[in-house]
Parts: sequence; C-alpha cells; structure tokens
Amino acid sequence: MSSSAVIDDSLRARIIAEPESILDDTDLMRALVAANEKSMGGNIVDLRGIAMERMEARLDRLEDTHRAVIAAAYENLAGTNQVHRAILRMLDPMEFEGFLSDLGGEVAGILRVDCIRLVLETAQAGEDPVLRRFSHVLRTAPPGAIEGYLTGGRGGATRPVTLRQIQQGQSAIYGEAAAWVRSEACIRLDLGEGRLPGLLAMGAEDPHQFSPQQGTDLLAFFGGVFERCLRRWLS
Repeated sequence: MSSSAVIDDSLRARIIAEPESILDDTDLMRALVAANEKSMGGNIVDLRGIAMERMEARLDRLEDTHRAVIAAAYENLAGTNQVHRAILRMLDPMEFEGFLSDLGGEVAGILRVDCIRLVLETAQAGEDPVLRRFSHVLRTAPPGAIEGYLTGGRGGATRPVTLRQIQQGQSAIYGEAAAWVRSEACIRLDLGEGRLPGLLAMGAEDPHQFSPQQGTDLLAFFGGVFERCLRRWLS
C-alpha cells in the first residue's frame, strides 16, 4: 500500500513497537477516525465510526457511574468513621453530667452538627437542677409532645429516624438556636418499658445537611447505642 504522506522513521518504528499507545489515546484515535471518514467522502456512511461514537458515549457514562459509586463509598466510609468515633466518645463519661456535657460538645463536633438536643418527656411538674445546668442540651416536654413534633400534629406512625428540612427550628426543642436551624435529624428513643419516649434532635444551619432522600442506617445505629446508654443512666 502506497502513501503520499511521509512518516518519520523513528516515529513509525515507535508506533509499530508500541501500538497500544495509540489505542489508549482517545484524542488520537478520534483524530484517526475523523481522517478516515474524510478520506471516504461524504456519501459513505461509516458504521464503524458510528459504533465507536456510541461506545465512547457508553464508556463516558460508565466512568461517571464509577466515579459516583466511589464517591458514595468514600462518603459512607467517612460517615461510618464519624459515628464510631462519636459512640466511643459517648461511652467515655462515668457520670451523667459528663455524658450530657460531651453530647453537646465533643459528640456534636465529631458528627459535624451545629447543635444536639436531648428531649425527654415527663409528667412531673417543676424544674430539675440538672435541667437548669444543662438546658443547652437537655430539654423536657409533656407526654405526647415528641410524637406531635415528629408528625407535625397530623398523627400516624413515626419512623425511628426522621430527616427533614425546616423553615425554622422549634424553640421548645432548640431554645435560642431555633432561629437558625434549617435542617434536622430526629432520632426517636425507646427508653424501656414503663418509661416515656425520648428524642435526640440534631440541628444544622445548612438546609441541605439533612434531607428525606438521605440514608438513615448510620443514624439508626447511633440512636440504638445512644438509647441503651441513656437507659443505663436513667436506671
């Protein structure tokens, strides 16, 4: 086969020695295919070129999916590590006051939430000294208030974990922080037979930090460990 184009001998020898270097170069292969189509003229349909374009489109989609899967895996791993670290920190205190102090400080920081509130339903009147001292993290509510808060007063079954975006936090839950809370994760707590339920509310200023589309497995696990710790303190 003759050719009017002259290729440098060293370049030609390198191509023959390493043909895979051309096959692996997407831009170079695209240029070769375009040159081949041009040489055939405009009246000939190159089915190989069309097939290659489709294959490239599929490959691009696969690469995008691959990157998305890897990113999701890393995000899930990071979330798992966060929850594990928060649980270990939560298990350290030997006194209930230290447990509450860490909850509103170190644990909240590890989970990267702006505030955490533990809400306990109680039928008793009066204010407990512990409640006054830890009002920044511990709140009380009358019986039935937690279910009403989770369902928005509409009734129905409540999920173990509720993720949602809100216009503004409720002051009965977040106190002064309610003014800037824009999303929250609410974990319903089962404190054992004969006890009223509790609620662990995590508030964030970022409206996109918590949303109903996110998974709840890690938070459900964290809530399960938390309620068991709380049962120990309440006993």
